[in-house]
Amino acid sequence: MKDTWFLVDSGHCSPAFNMALDEALLNWHSAGKIPPVLRFYGWKPAGISIGFFQKVDGQIDLEGARNYGVELVRRQTGGKAVLHDSELTYSVIVSEEHPDMPKTVKEAYLVLSKGLFEGYKELGIKAEFAMPKSEMAKKGSAVCFEEPSWYELVIDGKKAAGSAQTRKSGVILQHGSIPLEIDENKLFDLFLYPNEEVKQRAREAFGNRAVAINDVLPHPISFDEAKAAFKKGFEQGLDVELIPFELPSLLLAEAQELEEKYKSEEWNYSRGRKEVRQS
Repeated sequence: MKDTWFLVDSGHCSPAFNMALDEALLNWHSAGKIPPVLRFYGWKPAGISIGFFQKVDGQIDLEGARNYGVELVRRQTGGKAVLHDSELTYSVIVSEEHPDMPKTVKEAYLVLSKGLFEGYKELGIKAEFAMPKSEMAKKGSAVCFEEPSWYELVIDGKKAAGSAQTRKSGVILQHGSIPLEIDENKLFDLFLYPNEEVKQRAREAFGNRAVAINDVLPHPISFDEAKAAFKKGFEQGLDVELIPFELPSLLLAEAQELEEKYKSEEWNYSRGRKEVRQS
């Protein structure tokens, strides 16, 4: 029999609540209250999530974010900043001791990214796993979609989905961005550059490095159509059965309490803490 996971469809939520709900689901899975979880969600308003260890000062244009109505939130996971706007976001919460989960972060990426691979396939899009030869993903700029990391999905050599992972309380949390469309003007107005010339060069280079779903399909698809395709993709890629799960009131209450942390200046504007292992 296939392993049974819960499917959480939480719709479009605020940046702070999205991060809080991921943490609450992680806590409940760690406590043995729920099986592994796949969650799909969107962002309202649009958000910019920064990596756990990423600095805000000197990298993020906070005035630009305010002008666009984009809310900033710090993730539990590592990596660079991501604009969450017209996209489908996923998160996977599964025990480190799950028999199908490798011990290393890199190999766990490969296993979990098979769900993304099959989701793109369901949409008729030929995607491949990235295997970068440089260290640009660790250095470079503050923008996540500048270059793929190991086993992220690429289409014609361009990064199509970005993922990040952390391990806490014996649980793997991997979440990521599946862009339906990318507003490059908005994206680059959210980051600080030495001058306009450098900013323009970065914007021009970005077009050769990143791609969204509706850039490659003959007809654009909606958030719900993408969600249906990636649900099938994760079921096939992870060989699991996904059972819709209605969030209990106690879990929602925990998420609402955690939301205050993700709204706080202390969490969002200070660098990350060392006790959490990051990818």
